[in-house]
Amino acid sequence: MKFFRKYRIPQTPEQRKERNKQLLLASLGGVLLGLSFPPIPLPFLAFFAFIPFFSVIEQRNSLVSINRISYVFLFFFCLITLYWVGSWTKEADPFLMISGGLLLFANPGFYLIATSLYFLSTKIFSKKISLLFFPLYWVFFEYIYSLTDLKFPWLTLGNSQAYFNQFIQVADVVGVYGLTLLILYINIFLYFSLQELKNTKKINQRYLFAALLLFFLPMIYGGYKTAAYDIPQKQIKVGLVQPNINPWEKWSGGSINDQLNNLFELSNKAVQKGARVIIWPETALPCYLLGGNYTYELERIHQFVNEKKISLITGMPDINFFFDIKNAPKGAKLLRSGEAAYTSYNSILTFLPNSQTVQKYQKNQLVPFGEKVPFVEDLPFLGDFIKWGVGISSWNVGTAQNVSDLNYTKVGAVVCIESIYPEYITKLVNNGSDFLAVVTNDSWYGYSSGPFQHKEISVLRAVENRKALVRAANGGISCIIDPMGRTLSETQFFTRDVLVGYVPVCAEKTFYSEFPLVIPLIAVAISLFTILFLLLKPIFKLIKKKS
Repeated sequence: MKFFRKYRIPQTPEQRKERNKQLLLASLGGVLLGLSFPPIPLPFLAFFAFIPFFSVIEQRNSLVSINRISYVFLFFFCLITLYWVGSWTKEADPFLMISGGLLLFANPGFYLIATSLYFLSTKIFSKKISLLFFPLYWVFFEYIYSLTDLKFPWLTLGNSQAYFNQFIQVADVVGVYGLTLLILYINIFLYFSLQELKNTKKINQRYLFAALLLFFLPMIYGGYKTAAYDIPQKQIKVGLVQPNINPWEKWSGGSINDQLNNLFELSNKAVQKGARVIIWPETALPCYLLGGNYTYELERIHQFVNEKKISLITGMPDINFFFDIKNAPKGAKLLRSGEAAYTSYNSILTFLPNSQTVQKYQKNQLVPFGEKVPFVEDLPFLGDFIKWGVGISSWNVGTAQNVSDLNYTKVGAVVCIESIYPEYITKLVNNGSDFLAVVTNDSWYGYSSGPFQHKEISVLRAVENRKALVRAANGGISCIIDPMGRTLSETQFFTRDVLVGYVPVCAEKTFYSEFPLVIPLIAVAISLFTILFLLLKPIFKLIKKKS
């Protein structure tokens, strides 16, 4: 401690007061931004939350000082929105708790990519111009964050507006990244409009007008889209089964047939209400149903589908064996006996009446650490000691974006966290999906913000693609969301229930569905230009000097 005191730069009382003021402003901004996210119904706070943050970073000149105060802002933001990740329930796996706690401290660090680009920009342009580029740097970060093995784009800024239905309608053109840009530019123009108050005691009306324009244009568009919406003539009655089984107990070796009976009982209620499609949640049965050891249970499902003349879509683990180990695919794991290799997937299985063929979809986007150890393909030893107690931390990664073909309609069904990846969902839409489905098990996280945030993120996917979306969740929230992002019906959390309702089938394909990467790629181009220009700046100076 004496060493640090020796080299600490002394501060005057005025400097300490200013430092504390800046810490308070950064913390306030982070809290406001966190409170703008579901389940708190205050989305409008996002339009002001960055103002105190901008006032602080514009006073700082070094990369270290900018990122230090940015971390404070981002830590409070992540603390309020992501506190739930460690589960913190009495049954929670210790590794899940540890990784959840670490995420609260690590996640804010990733956002420093955006603030670092802002700092680099100030070496080329004025601070004002650099601040105008800041939204693009932020989108650049949000996009590349969704591409790596550490991806967890849960807090994409546009997700904060899920409750603001009229404002988010423009997402069918600009997507969630476009909403991020709008939120940040509204913050920036409001900030610029307030800057002149210090000297002239007047608000800059030009910037205020720009902020209001960016706010009201989406509102006008949203009003028009809402008024012009006609309920599609084609609708399909869907039954969502919510068994509400404790996920920790499900994996402890209970009777598979007892769980199957529970699912059949609830499904029968849906059939009696006229459901043609039944959807069970993620890992509805904790077994490899098609692995060869559950032929009786598999036959029971086929028999149920045939008798009721319904289609069944269900989350289910899946396994594939390879007895020729040398020709096993990359990522295959060896059995303990060493006689064969296998791949296992968090999957969706689709059963059709009068058909023994089972359609498979294998989850593409896995939860970092929870379902897949990041970089385990290149560093296999990591998989030996990073494991959940429930044994689901080593799924393989699916590669196909196939949809469930029910003959009379196609369903783009995804598993859990896949619903937070906007451009991934567009692949299913472009592969012919008539409506979207999410099978999930959010019960790991108890009655916290997480399950509610997850449900509301699906609202953005519905609006972006103008596709109805249904969620079948083990303990809730199961729901039906229309193409306008409105929740038509939903279940209560932690209840055993069945939800049956008509799902509109919308044939149109939006601009965003066809061109989901327009805004992210513009942000990437501007960010790379900033870096490249800074690297080449000394060369330009040298050439100019010689000429």
